[in-house]
Amino acid sequence: MELLDIFQLGKFRDEPAQSLPYGGQRRLEIVRALATQPKLLLLDEPAAGMNATEKIELARLIRFIKDKFQIAILLVEHDMKLVMEICDRIAVLDYGVKIAEGKPDEVRANPKVIAAYLGD
Repeated sequence: MELLDIFQLGKFRDEPAQSLPYGGQRRLEIVRALATQPKLLLLDEPAAGMNATEKIELARLIRFIKDKFQIAILLVEHDMKLVMEICDRIAVLDYGVKIAEGKPDEVRANPKVIAAYLGD
């Protein structure tokens, strides 16, 4: 119940999950994962279907989780703006092959990443 309150979901504690707004459902998924007290939190495409405002809130949420719970977060995401904003280290795959790894600025400037995602 404490996690529900931390993530502003306490008022919905007696509601079915599908009745929550989309952003609330996403937060609830994260709360469920955090309830197991993981050492690693895997977020697979958490920004899928979100608008720009929701993505900003998601970035804040992910930073909050990292700071408050002191756990590692593995983020799989195609929204490069979001990835560059919140990740300390990035690994880039192109058709399953790692083509770059490093800090956001290093990855952003990598010619292989530019070619794979922006074209030559």
